Amino acid sequence: MRCLSLDVGDKTIGVAVSDPLGWTAQGVKTIQRISNKADIRELGNLISEYDATTLVIGLPKNMNGTEGERCELVRNFAAKIGEAYPKIKQVFWDERLSTVAMEKSLLEADLSRRKRKKVIDKMAAVYILQGYLDSLA
Repeated sequence: MRCLSLDVGDKTIGVAVSDPLGWTAQGVKTIQRISNKADIRELGNLISEYDATTLVIGLPKNMNGTEGERCELVRNFAAKIGEAYPKIKQVFWDERLSTVAMEKSLLEADLSRRKRKKVIDKMAAVYILQGYLDSLA
């Protein structure tokens, strides 16, 4: 079982992958968003490359647990992925504070703002996926 996770934003999509045993998450890349069609094609390449069976998609819920406009946008994008790749399982994962947690970790690592900006979405995807993997254990 290999999982990919997505931190879907307006401008980028952070992507992480699990190890083949499904224990740990590693960052893969940050996709610069072009169009849904191009983005989904890029995700398809990653699904094939890593032989992924599951997509763990971060769901940006409000702090009170409700779903707002951002969740709707993510769910709509996930539906398009599902149409293109119907065999891959999709799991939505509450990603509240994932980006904040990664920003804090990167600040503690003393990375410059420029370097943080390059990796924050990929690291948020790692955080999302590791939470999911830990819940399976």
